[in-house]
Amino acid sequence: MAKAKTTVFFCQNCGYESSKWMGQCPACKEWNSFVEERITKSSKDTKARIRDTVALPITEVKSEEHRRKSTGIKELDRVLGGGLVNGSLLLVGGDPGIGKSTLLLQVCKNLAANGTKVLYISGEESMQQIKMRADRIGEFSTKLSLFCETSLTLIEETIAHEKPEVVIIDSIQTMYGEEVNSAPGSVSQVREATNTFMQIAKGQGVTIFLVGHVTKEGVVAGPRVLEHMVDTVLYFEGDRHASYRILRGVKNRFGSTNEIGVFEMRQEGLREVENPSEFMLEGRPKDASGSVVACSMEGTRPILLEVQALVCQSNLGIPRRTTVGAELNRVNQLMAVLEKRAGFHLGNCDAYVNIAGGMRMVEPAIDLAIAIAIVTSYKDRVMQEGTICFGEIGLSGEVRSVTMAEQRVREAAKLGFTRCILPASNCKNLPVVEGIEIVGIASVRDILSLCTK
Repeated sequence: MAKAKTTVFFCQNCGYESSKWMGQCPACKEWNSFVEERITKSSKDTKARIRDTVALPITEVKSEEHRRKSTGIKELDRVLGGGLVNGSLLLVGGDPGIGKSTLLLQVCKNLAANGTKVLYISGEESMQQIKMRADRIGEFSTKLSLFCETSLTLIEETIAHEKPEVVIIDSIQTMYGEEVNSAPGSVSQVREATNTFMQIAKGQGVTIFLVGHVTKEGVVAGPRVLEHMVDTVLYFEGDRHASYRILRGVKNRFGSTNEIGVFEMRQEGLREVENPSEFMLEGRPKDASGSVVACSMEGTRPILLEVQALVCQSNLGIPRRTTVGAELNRVNQLMAVLEKRAGFHLGNCDAYVNIAGGMRMVEPAIDLAIAIAIVTSYKDRVMQEGTICFGEIGLSGEVRSVTMAEQRVREAAKLGFTRCILPASNCKNLPVVEGIEIVGIASVRDILSLCTK
């Protein structure tokens, strides 16, 4: 039968489909995001398929424990929840040049060395380019095969012929299906390609990594349905001009999304940073006002980092407030609390808050560190050497308790800190930790008394 061509319009931001062009997407409210695409549909009627399976009561369904396979990189295994699950579909996103391909090539090296058959499919680089990167990383096993292609039909045939256990797709935006009449990277092509790889992963039990480009807003390019279709979404963060990289799990059907992995980029590839706290505190100034060490929890891992603040009189009509690594609205709220509840006149001051090391923290437990850094900079005071702090601050100026206080204190003692400032409510159930003094604080009014002149 002849095939009919239908013209539809897709939102490039969320994937919403419409039969006509619209200026604003009714789903995500984005302006001028609709693009025209032609989809070929068969005009032949198809009958509904008779399924061999039937619905079962949940009590009769047998639950099987997912067997995990280690990638050989502990930081990646931590983010994944213990390793790779057979038949899973993973999406890895990040800025260009951040190290996505390098990380996955190192995963291929470790898996191939352990006897796992791996197929690396690239739609952006030639085999010679991949080989040049591989020579910097080290020696590879013959279990790793390279294939440079963008056609979904040829890729399906190759996977069926090679029968690999792990497949790398670099990148999903370069893949195209011949039955979809639109350019590679369009909404239709990305959705079709992801759906094809999902069927391969679930049907053949193959673990598939998808590399995704990101937009200027920092999210994976293509429709949001792309993230809903995959099992795990990982984001590679960090400044590509700096040496550190942070791997963060945004979605994980087989584990927690609170863990992060820290890497350092070197000439021979990415190196794991087993102790991020020590790495983040390197080069910390001594006897400097506006500098304090905080402790934040990323999943089950306590991370110590330096919070810096610079407060000075403003020459502008509206004072300037700038943050790097912390949420701007949260900093403005803390400054309002300090002015109202503690009597610090910050309304006519410029304030600059920075989390050293490039980390991005949103946990409320760093509120106390930000407040202390602002106060010490404003009053030009210095915190006692070897002091660490954590706690959440409410609008009434109270310092509220946080979770996992014992783990935070023990991590601080392990790194040589001698004094810990924490919420007074956390001190009640906190066991004695040798080598560190515990100081409880109940209100922001007590911050100035904790500083030295």
